[in-house]
Amino acid sequence: MSNLENKEKNLNKLIEKLSNISISYTHSTSEAEKLKKERDIFLQEKNDLENKQNLLMREHDYLKNKLRSLQEEVNRKNETEERFREEIDELNQETEELVQDIEKWQT
Repeated sequence: MSNLENKEKNLNKLIEKLSNISISYTHSTSEAEKLKKERDIFLQEKNDLENKQNLLMREHDYLKNKLRSLQEEVNRKNETEERFREEIDELNQETEELVQDIEKWQT
């Protein structure tokens, strides 16, 4: 991002310099028009970059939220799995106790 910020600062400085150049300065009208077109190109590039940055920021937010949602889902599934394991362990324990009771009754 610092690279983009540096480019933006440099671009803003250049735009400001181009805006400050007056036609009365020793430039011909064609030179002034050329500078004006160049300024307009830089402004358009700046706007394009800002739009791309905004799009990337929106995508970043979307993906961050999606990741958070998926992580929450994984956590819920892990909790459910853990409860299921605990219930299986309890059932196994009860089954062992029942088997022991049956063996006692048979002897």
